[in-house]
Amino acid sequence: MRAVDRLTFPRALHPGAWWLWALGMAVAASRTRNPVLLVLILAVTGFVVAARRTDAPWAHSYAAFLKLGLVVIGLRVVLQALLSTRSQGNTVLFTLPQVPLPDWANGVKLGGEVTLEALLTALYDGGQLAVMLCCVGAANALASPRRLLKSLPGALYEMGVACVVALTFAPQLVTDARRIRAARRLRGRTRGSFRTTAMPVLEGALDRSVELAAAMDSRGYGRTAHVPPAQRRLTAVCVLLGLLGILLGVYALLTDSMAFPLAASALAIGLLLALGAMAVGRQRVTRTRYRPDPWALPEWLVVASGAIAAGTMVTAAARGVPGLLLAGPLVVPPVPLVPVVGVLIGLAPAVVAPPQVRRAVA
Repeated sequence: MRAVDRLTFPRALHPGAWWLWALGMAVAASRTRNPVLLVLILAVTGFVVAARRTDAPWAHSYAAFLKLGLVVIGLRVVLQALLSTRSQGNTVLFTLPQVPLPDWANGVKLGGEVTLEALLTALYDGGQLAVMLCCVGAANALASPRRLLKSLPGALYEMGVACVVALTFAPQLVTDARRIRAARRLRGRTRGSFRTTAMPVLEGALDRSVELAAAMDSRGYGRTAHVPPAQRRLTAVCVLLGLLGILLGVYALLTDSMAFPLAASALAIGLLLALGAMAVGRQRVTRTRYRPDPWALPEWLVVASGAIAAGTMVTAAARGVPGLLLAGPLVVPPVPLVPVVGVLIGLAPAVVAPPQVRRAVA
């Protein structure tokens, strides 16, 4: 009998490790507008996705996030061309017909001269957001949403169900759209409008939502144990305050809008409140875990690589390392050595994460 290659997975990496690594790469992208570093971060995430993704439906969503990033860049450039003023640069590329605006819109223009400096600034800003979206797309392509749901704390059970269903929705739409286009090509219809593709995709999404709701209800999702009302309210308040502290601390650290000790204190207090509330709130969930995902050395190495990439970029930005932000849009982008090394460490998951193993069977 002819041997057939079969894909086996000895142990898939914990989905939380993939998300922490991707968030670290996104933080690294948020600290720079240098196109060289942004392209390097994009190449690192793309290489890791190509090396460690599976054949699951969600594993093909990275290309969709790449296309979304291109759309973001295009919109940013178009808006900058329509709304930019001469004060943003002196190198005029072309002139668009200018629409006269009323007196109350003084200082705002629509059309007119478009400068090279304004377009390059829009390209760099849009590229930063696009790369951050692609980092999220890398986590979505590498981490199984169902396994991520099993790994969430008990206090975030209901929220986790909603988030995982939402994360599963996007790649499934891409799969449905690809399937519908393939079916049209098999029938000899090479051209199709947005309506002919969107309607079957929407119909399939509604059917899946009804089936998912019935399946979740039959398996006991949403059923909780009895907890005193005062404890529930206290837990909800602590979770809310903890999440607000975490958001405030992370935003302050990323944007430098607050002193570092104050931002770190807000982040630490938020983490303590959130963790304490989660420990108390898990008493409401009366579910057990069957074969929980282990967290071993590969997970620590993957998370460490993303943390090192993010820490290197944050430290370089705090110390004012030249090259993270360009002196001007017409300046040739430099290549700062330390940030480049930090970003390249993000390639570690392509080596340390458990790979797909091909095994020949009769």
